[in-house]
Amino acid sequence: MKEHHIRVQRTARYHVLGDPARAKVLWIVLHGYGQLARYFLNKFAGLRTDLAIIAPEGLSRYYMDDGHQRVGASWMTREDREEEIRDQRDYLDDLVDVLRRTNPTAPINVLGFSQGVATACRWSLTGRTRIQQLVLWAGSIPPEPGPKELNAGWAHLEIDIVLGTEDPYISDNELQALAARLDLAGVPHQVHRFTGGHALEPVLLGRLMRY
Repeated sequence: MKEHHIRVQRTARYHVLGDPARAKVLWIVLHGYGQLARYFLNKFAGLRTDLAIIAPEGLSRYYMDDGHQRVGASWMTREDREEEIRDQRDYLDDLVDVLRRTNPTAPINVLGFSQGVATACRWSLTGRTRIQQLVLWAGSIPPEPGPKELNAGWAHLEIDIVLGTEDPYISDNELQALAARLDLAGVPHQVHRFTGGHALEPVLLGRLMRY
């Protein structure tokens, strides 16, 4: 048996807060595992009115309960990993191309939450979109980029790492290891802590989404 691949077209979904055509900054926010973009985007309501916040949805949806009532989305799994990474990178670059039709000059900032952190990292390192600020919230940098790749892709970025003090999925030791990895790569960054768990904290969120 031999495995093959074929490129196909499909329809992706994204949700928007604000007016991308008039925004001073465009924020691409990437949800976590099992979330849907429209519910994730609700967390950003009430932020600055001169921002546009765009939440693309992961291409893989699935039922999350036995009764088939709750639907979630995922960015990828380990199955057919390299092709899924390429698909998500091209998808996000194509989304920015659409936004650029009405706003060709506004800076692009990216926030990844939980599973969306790895997606944000891979896109910012291998995609064609130039990003100004990268927020990595409650997630980990994927294992594949080495110090040279991190430096080449991120040395020019403003990088913020965020973790709640009671997050059940990432320990303090893991956070320290992540920061040390960026130090080794010569990538400037700031670490932010807040009292809470695996969630977006509104006050810190508003402070980070500045320009």
